[in-house]
Amino acid sequence: MEQKLFSEIRSLYVSDKKKPVDIRIRIRMRDLIDPEALHHAVETTMKRYPYFCVELQKKDGEYVFAENDRPVVIADSLHGVELNSEDSNYHMIAFSWEDNWIGLDVFHGITDGTGAYEIIRTLLYYYCSERYSVTLKEDGIRLAGDEIPVEEWEDPVVKRTDLPTPPRSEISNSLNLITAAGLENDTKHTVYSVAIAESEFMRFNIENDGSPGTMVSLLLSRAIAKLFPDTKDIIRICLCVNQRKALHAPLAHHSLVGGAMLEYKEKMQSWPIEKQATAYRGMVFAQTTEEAVLMGVASGKGINGMILSKKSDSERLGAAAYINSFAGRVITATVSYVGKANYKEAEQYIRDFRVWTSSASNGITVEVSAVNGRFTLDFIQTFSSPVFVNAFLKELEDNEIVYDLQDVNELELANIRLPWAE
Repeated sequence: MEQKLFSEIRSLYVSDKKKPVDIRIRIRMRDLIDPEALHHAVETTMKRYPYFCVELQKKDGEYVFAENDRPVVIADSLHGVELNSEDSNYHMIAFSWEDNWIGLDVFHGITDGTGAYEIIRTLLYYYCSERYSVTLKEDGIRLAGDEIPVEEWEDPVVKRTDLPTPPRSEISNSLNLITAAGLENDTKHTVYSVAIAESEFMRFNIENDGSPGTMVSLLLSRAIAKLFPDTKDIIRICLCVNQRKALHAPLAHHSLVGGAMLEYKEKMQSWPIEKQATAYRGMVFAQTTEEAVLMGVASGKGINGMILSKKSDSERLGAAAYINSFAGRVITATVSYVGKANYKEAEQYIRDFRVWTSSASNGITVEVSAVNGRFTLDFIQTFSSPVFVNAFLKELEDNEIVYDLQDVNELELANIRLPWAE
């Protein structure tokens, strides 16, 4: 089945070698990986997800995803392979393994964290069943042989013709972390991974009227404000929002991510943390009503339509770059929390879980994962300096939240071979 690209367009045109737009999930298992069991698991898993077994092609001046029946690649190194290339059999998805780690790379335009979690849930079911010779419960897991509902295939954004008209509003520039901290010459993309016990962090959230995504956003806002107490620029965190509920499309595999803008207003900064958390939750509530989310969907649909209205790849690249630069000017940092992973009985075999994506163009994206009783916060940066991570950890310490800085890695994502870059 051929799928004409629409919702994927912006991600395709803003991707480049320096910042490939993809998701890399890394899972450290309890034991060394059994390559044979992993190959069986990947082969069976991909039978359940035919809409991810596709090849990018250009037909009549438009890009499409065409059926790709070549095997999905499993590299024996966590460096992975280049997507949409001969090395990946021209797939936009690939797997990898090394020691006791399993890796997944997937183009972010084709799916988001919610969609990637579904793939991992299926993979772990098949892998752990064979690796540990156990019978795991099937409840809530998409399995090979399922009848795949049309709602998983269809792009719900394309289908909607009744979206509300988003209001025309000017949004002011926000604090730019790189400029504020003088990090213009620090260009080493880096990931700091911080772990917090789920019970520890949820206790703190309950005590202070918070939720994981809003609390991470608030603690980051507080940390930034203390680093730059005299700034007149707005500290504005973009908290990612899953658009599926508002679209009434819970099964859609597409990348359906909007954002709630959380501003750390000057008058808030003297408030106790519980009152600040209540204010942030109020901002999230106001921006996640169905109408508000659908306005965001309409805005994104308009952007994709505008990019597609350009006739050449070079014109489309220019339009996408302009939109991206605007987003970089109005957002200080981004926080993303898919929600509790709920990998069912397979979680007992997981020791570490990481989600890496391209960092926000203005500096930092924090990917928050909740797996096997632990939150992991991956601070994905376009620079190596620990200045913001240290300030965030100081917020944890000041609020008596026990944490573990697990490791620091150079950010490495799978490159995507792009037709116009050949």
